[in-house]
Amino acid sequence: MRPGPRRSISQADIVDAAFEILEHKGMAAVSVRGVAAALGLTPTAMYTYFPSKNALLRAMVEQLLSTIDLAAASDPGVAWRDRVHAFAAMLLERLAEHAGALVLVTSGPLDGPHALGLNESLIAGFLGEGMPHADAARAALAVRAYVLGAAAIDAAERAGDAEVGAGAPSQALWTDATAFPLTAATADVASDDDGFAWGLDRLLDGLVRRAA
Repeated sequence: MRPGPRRSISQADIVDAAFEILEHKGMAAVSVRGVAAALGLTPTAMYTYFPSKNALLRAMVEQLLSTIDLAAASDPGVAWRDRVHAFAAMLLERLAEHAGALVLVTSGPLDGPHALGLNESLIAGFLGEGMPHADAARAALAVRAYVLGAAAIDAAERAGDAEVGAGAPSQALWTDATAFPLTAATADVASDDDGFAWGLDRLLDGLVRRAA
């Protein structure tokens, strides 16, 4: 008779342990065997909770996305554009909270209940603006892609700051500002705190104008 899972360990415990490994060792170290070892389980016991690494990764994505307030992102009493901004800001914040979260959410299809619920909310908002269904779905994808792109840039900047903090050289490989005058003159503007919201507004302007 096949033994059942240990009662003292829950799926939430396993996912939490997987996030610990993700934070400290990186995405490559997240595995069924690695998490099992961290919890004192055998790999066979782990498979009674998650039958594969892919199942474990999807559970991690779902836990990450479950902290986004879907009700706030779907509240019809709030202006549509404000709801999109709230959703985008929450997703960007969640991706910044965990090292490796961006790699995690791009490791497979976002097809869990929370991921699909967030996508439903975005599509419904665009439908409410008069978009045909197909265009609303494309617009929702564009918003998600914009947030993931911004998260990737933020992650790269944090990694650079961490290297400088660890004593790595702070000088860029290419330092001749005269060769890139436009970039040098706008470096502060391109990375200011308002840049994310500004870009999202321009994206929404274009999507709504296209639909009209």
